[in-house]
Amino acid sequence: MGQGSSADSHPLSLEQLSHALAQRFAQKCYTPLELYCFNSVFRSLADSESGIRYWSEATLCRFLELPDALGVGSVVFHMASYLGAFPFPSQAPAILTTEAMLKVVTILTERYGAVIKKRGREMWLRELYRSLAVYDRGLGSQYRDAERDKSLEKPRDEAGGPNTGGGSSQGFAVDQPIEDDEDEDADDDELVLAALDSMDATEVFRHGEKSNVHHSIIPTDNFLKIVELLLLIAPIDPQQSLSALAPEISNKRISELRHTANMILSSFGVEQHPGVTFKTFTAVISSSLPYLFDGLNPLFEHFLFAKDFDLSKRKSSTVPRSLEVAPVILDTLPPPEPILREAGEILDLNVLSQLSFFIKGTNLFRRLRPLYSGNKAGFSMGSFEKAVFNWRAPSLLLVSGTLLPASPTNARERTLSDSLPPARLHNSIALTPSLSVEDTTLTFGAYIPGHWRQSHKTCFGDSGTTLFQLAPTHDVFPASNFSTDYVYFNKPPTHPSGLGFGSALPHQTQALHGQGGAHHIPLGPVSLHLDDALEFGIFTHLASGGGSFHTSQLPCRKNKDWQDRFEIESLEVWGCGGDEEAETQRKEYAWQEREAENRRRVNLGTGDIDADRELLKMAGLIGGGMSGGSV
Repeated sequence: MGQGSSADSHPLSLEQLSHALAQRFAQKCYTPLELYCFNSVFRSLADSESGIRYWSEATLCRFLELPDALGVGSVVFHMASYLGAFPFPSQAPAILTTEAMLKVVTILTERYGAVIKKRGREMWLRELYRSLAVYDRGLGSQYRDAERDKSLEKPRDEAGGPNTGGGSSQGFAVDQPIEDDEDEDADDDELVLAALDSMDATEVFRHGEKSNVHHSIIPTDNFLKIVELLLLIAPIDPQQSLSALAPEISNKRISELRHTANMILSSFGVEQHPGVTFKTFTAVISSSLPYLFDGLNPLFEHFLFAKDFDLSKRKSSTVPRSLEVAPVILDTLPPPEPILREAGEILDLNVLSQLSFFIKGTNLFRRLRPLYSGNKAGFSMGSFEKAVFNWRAPSLLLVSGTLLPASPTNARERTLSDSLPPARLHNSIALTPSLSVEDTTLTFGAYIPGHWRQSHKTCFGDSGTTLFQLAPTHDVFPASNFSTDYVYFNKPPTHPSGLGFGSALPHQTQALHGQGGAHHIPLGPVSLHLDDALEFGIFTHLASGGGSFHTSQLPCRKNKDWQDRFEIESLEVWGCGGDEEAETQRKEYAWQEREAENRRRVNLGTGDIDADRELLKMAGLIGGGMSGGSV
């Protein structure tokens, strides 16, 4: 198997090709120092059997310091065993020898670009999907039947549990090629083909080394575990151990991790399916979670740092092996700044990691400063403006609350209802049957790349503005170019008064001359509006789109309309920046305080009429045809 026609009289075997690829990775993707550290790490912890040195699941989990409480060790080992066979999926699960582990590290740290020229991220994600997936022949028809029936019932549990790898020479069942009738791109193995092409071995690919993803699935339990791990390691640095990042994982932290992971998992529609298919995986990752797997890069960079490296000791080879110590992450680095200086009512470490799955972590970790909290500063536009407007850098707004009843129950809710367009949509909770209105908290937010300001005539913001939902379903609505009504902040009597995202500002002359003085809030197709009392919020999603933000691309929400009207319980704004931005804000505050004090010191009516008149002239209150006596 694996041999095809070739110009050579003795074509290379799969083992020889795999060895050749590992050698190319070693030569072109790593420095000599990194290779030394990798080999030192591997040798110091490897088991040996029948002359083969390898890593077991326990060794891999112990080195990466994966918490036992998450139960994710078997999932990570499953991934490594698959990737260790790259580019020959039929050889999976691979024994994690030095060469196999080198390929695992090369792929997960995305260093393969020096050898494999086609390094598109979608190809990398395809390999990650395969490494997590299992295969069941009955899955494809079962899934299609469920879609055709549009039933809310979960499919029968025929798919079984995750493949444990086994010892079969056929490898993982997910890799067994079968006839595929899905209307998908036929070129499913671009990364594999590129790897073989780099060794002039594409004939191997054409003769059976294709793998199939269309009838595979990532079991929900496995995916939940890997998402929990990704939430935990999202802020990790290459030279920071996981035990230092999370020294003690309490039951409370595990519960919070699981809660946040379930919010993310709901975007894959797992409530109605036994797991995550490749089509759903691709759609959700590309639209809402583009940086989900980025934490694997620094985690596996740990293989490239060894404590026992000492140039003075390595000048000769006489150092006894007994003096070598188990390589660990360097512990001489100064302690890093806190990932989050202080937690808020909405934002904590888990939500921060969730945000980093679609906003680059370099803009978030160790760079967030609390600017405004409604429950501390008061729910008012004035306190919001005072706390936020002096921040001259990007910011995050987070708002959470509970759904309002369908019919108003008091005067305040009735006023809100009257200000909205008469057409009513169902809420988003109805899209997820497992959720209940009473027990569900809604969390929305926005990333604002510039500073805040009043928007009497035009909105502010740019194409980097992002609207999103964090709970109960993770969803992201990036800015579109169809309209530029990204952000507004208006105080009464400007209409609509309040703050929000994605709704157009009507001409004020038009607003002031409305019929009977009653004006409906002009909600955009995809928009979030908070009233001027910061008491109620309205999130609207119309599948027709055409507004300032794109519609949802989640398969479980795409082409659906909904509107969430909720009572605000928490509202927070966080500044994204470092000490320089904070110093700029401090100077702005100091200048405003001095100006306010100077205004308070102006004392009219002291008896000096000429002095008073001069002050009023300077203020523009009198002059021209006006006389001081009229004041």
